[in-house]
Amino acid sequence: ASIVVCGAYQDNLAFVSIRGRSAKVRNLRRDSRCTVLSVTADWSSYVVVEGQTRLFDANNTDAEELRLLLRDVYRACGSKEHPDWEEYDEAMRRQRAVVVFLRPDHIYGLLR
Repeated sequence: ASIVVCGAYQDNLAFVSIRGRSAKVRNLRRDSRCTVLSVTADWSSYVVVEGQTRLFDANNTDAEELRLLLRDVYRACGSKEHPDWEEYDEAMRRQRAVVVFLRPDHIYGLLR
């Protein structure tokens, strides 16, 4: 398990795995099933999303399309603009970032 910042994007739960060669990405390539736990800032409420993932990276996505997708998911996860998009783009290229879409099959949790 690892901590990720996630957000809703085009009917998917989406997040960016900054390190494209991480164990998280290797595991998702082997088995696309994924569970994400999201908690509120005060940890009093949570939601669990389970489903199948789809990965987008330099191996299967056009470079310009990936650059724009990474920016869109950044906004969806943080609801704000990055202070330096060129710096962000370069960091994502250098680290071989992967966009992960999780199509929900099951959603449950405790909302207060």
